[in-house]
Amino acid sequence: MSEQSRPGSEMPAFTQMLNLAAPRIGANVEAVSDDYFAPVENLLKASTPVFEKGLYTDHGQLMDGWESRRRRTEGHDWCIIRLGVPGRVHGLVVDTTHFTGNYPESCRVEACALEGYPDPELLTADSNAWHELLPQSDLLGDSPNYFPVTLPYRVTHLRLHVYPDGGVARLRVHGAPIPRLHHIAASGAHIDLASAAYGASVVSCSDMFYSSRQNLIMPSDPKNMGDGWETKRRRDDGHDWAIIRLVGSGWIRKAIVDTRHFKGNAPASVMIEGMRTALPITEESLESAVDMEWRTILPRTALRPNTEHVFIQEIAEHAQLSVVRVHIYPDGGLARLRLFGEMTPGEQQRLGTRWLNALPDNDARQELLQCCASTEWADRLVDARPFASPEALFRVAREIWESLEEDDWREAFDAHPRIGEFAAGESTHARWSSDEQAGTANATEATLSTLRDANDNYEERFGFVFLICATGQTADGMLAALGKRISNDQSHEVRIAAAEQAKITELRLRKLLRP
Repeated sequence: MSEQSRPGSEMPAFTQMLNLAAPRIGANVEAVSDDYFAPVENLLKASTPVFEKGLYTDHGQLMDGWESRRRRTEGHDWCIIRLGVPGRVHGLVVDTTHFTGNYPESCRVEACALEGYPDPELLTADSNAWHELLPQSDLLGDSPNYFPVTLPYRVTHLRLHVYPDGGVARLRVHGAPIPRLHHIAASGAHIDLASAAYGASVVSCSDMFYSSRQNLIMPSDPKNMGDGWETKRRRDDGHDWAIIRLVGSGWIRKAIVDTRHFKGNAPASVMIEGMRTALPITEESLESAVDMEWRTILPRTALRPNTEHVFIQEIAEHAQLSVVRVHIYPDGGLARLRLFGEMTPGEQQRLGTRWLNALPDNDARQELLQCCASTEWADRLVDARPFASPEALFRVAREIWESLEEDDWREAFDAHPRIGEFAAGESTHARWSSDEQAGTANATEATLSTLRDANDNYEERFGFVFLICATGQTADGMLAALGKRISNDQSHEVRIAAAEQAKITELRLRKLLRP
């Protein structure tokens, strides 16, 4: 049994992170071995578990959790959960509250990374690669059990095993969101830079007496007053505030300050300010951040109760921001804060690098092979992670490529279609190849015929396809380059082709980080 299985007396720091298994951000139970006594969907409910003694259904005492029947055969029970947002898990809460004589002796948790929305058959298939997130660990009954975890991968699904059977009231999966890259990296798109679903976080606040500060940036609509951020009543001359680390540095173009459901306790007014800092913004580092220059984004503005306020014209011109601070006067509750804007291409690539760093090894390898088909290059680049920046990724990718043997280079060359032809299939590699050869789309049949003959001559001479970084080149220009290079000796031409592959690889890596 794991030593980390002993629940602490206090809630650990990881419980302040986003619950990646919350239904309000899209989490769902995908499969279960048995839930005879209490439905498995209860496991993800946001509410605190309740118990009413003597309240029975046809199956027995009504329990607010997931409970399987008493197992009379070999094996154990389990369920599979799709996270609302993929991410890196930092801690688990396996809560057995109200389960006293019917809780499992122990549990184990596995995780996997599968894009899209795979069906239960795929999730339960033996071929699916599950990674151990929590080894089999003892549970206490009628108690939240806290487990810090350290799996370094971005995951999409969890499988909770309970031994041998019994009931669990709630499962919380706390961690850092690393969403599907194409959801946040569209060039020029306006996204909610303060959304927890994209990786933003409320890192500190003056008070959260009634409800969690993280509610402020949930992507779903607020359901009631308890689904927002609410402070206690102030009896001094101060006011309340919250500091939010944005998804990435960017420009805010629209703010939505939502007081829905707050009727007798909405703030009288709000102000938003921001700054950009390279420092890691955490609750511990905020003391130094206090002295930094905050810029006004939304001047102090009156608020109405139970209203979704939209501010566009009121947003002040500003430089890029990475952190915002929302002030409410003097106290009260906000349901949601949404800050719509755009990120720079460089910031999108930074997020893309974070995504690539967090992929499981095999997933990262498959993504990189779309950029360069040398397996040795992809394997070594996977092993070189994590990369501190996009620039570090590009540098290491080139260094590895230049250190490879000729056979590794030729493996990459062989994956490319001929100039003037297009790769078969619908893979990312095929799509990028077609985009790169856009210059041949309007070529005349005579030019294409000449290209075919020239390709034949080149391949007969050198033994591999003519390789050139085709982005932005015309068919006539590529044909002229082929004509010059066919007179090179073998060794010299291999190195020229390798240099062209290096250019193609970097262009594709940039596309990979900004789909």
